Amino acid sequence: MRHKIHSSFGTTLEAILYPFLLLSLLWSIFLVEQFYPRQFIEFGILPKTVEGLKGILFSPLIHSPNDIMHLVNNSIPATVLFGTLVYFYHKIAAKVFFISWFLGGFLVWLVAKQNGSYHIGFSGVIYSLAGFLFTSGTIRKFRPLQGISLFVVFIYGSMIWGIFPQEERISWEGHLFGLLIGVILAFWFKNKGPENPKYRYEIEKELGIEPPDLEGIWKENIRLAQEHEDYLRKNFEENQQQQFHPHETIISGEPLKIEYEFKKRNAEDNVDK
Repeated sequence: MRHKIHSSFGTTLEAILYPFLLLSLLWSIFLVEQFYPRQFIEFGILPKTVEGLKGILFSPLIHSPNDIMHLVNNSIPATVLFGTLVYFYHKIAAKVFFISWFLGGFLVWLVAKQNGSYHIGFSGVIYSLAGFLFTSGTIRKFRPLQGISLFVVFIYGSMIWGIFPQEERISWEGHLFGLLIGVILAFWFKNKGPENPKYRYEIEKELGIEPPDLEGIWKENIRLAQEHEDYLRKNFEENQQQQFHPHETIISGEPLKIEYEFKKRNAEDNVDK
């Protein structure tokens, strides 16, 4: 019997609300940029420059103002993966999300090649969430989370090619560092968040409670049953013996014969005389 000690899952409302707020923010910034004369791309990450440090905070919010598909392609996986994180990893979702956001941006700023290009977009965080959900579900012995791992592989498995240099305009460094951070966070938080429901004996073992000696109890019950059976058989045999020998009685376990035949013979002799 499994005994679930607690649940770390969130609610369906939270899993819908938080991704909705995130998408609302991303699309609001995109729409404002369409009518604002200044390019928000300057708030992206410019590697190895003091100016580019602000991009660690703002770059995931900025998308190409001339390519709406940049934001569209990020919106769906951001919604699905962030919602999954909030629901299944409710207690650690905020830590995973913001560490992915800031640490991924910092590594891009620190390591990426400085060629005058700004790194923008939410894709780095998406790769981190995908890496975390896949790895965490794999290393945890909890079927719902293992199912999430299979889901991530099935739906977003092709994202793996995004960590390799392909097109110059794609920030493959952000994808690579995002994925690595997600995997590392999965191991870092492996003992936190949702737990596999435990058997009662596992809980008792953790509490130092010795389990009952079931084999010893079974053997003792067999012994008692055998003794009871022997007792009933002995009583039955004694009753049978008394039934077929009516002129015998048992005193202290030894038969004593009543010599009524001798008395009868003496009585007959007296009559003849």
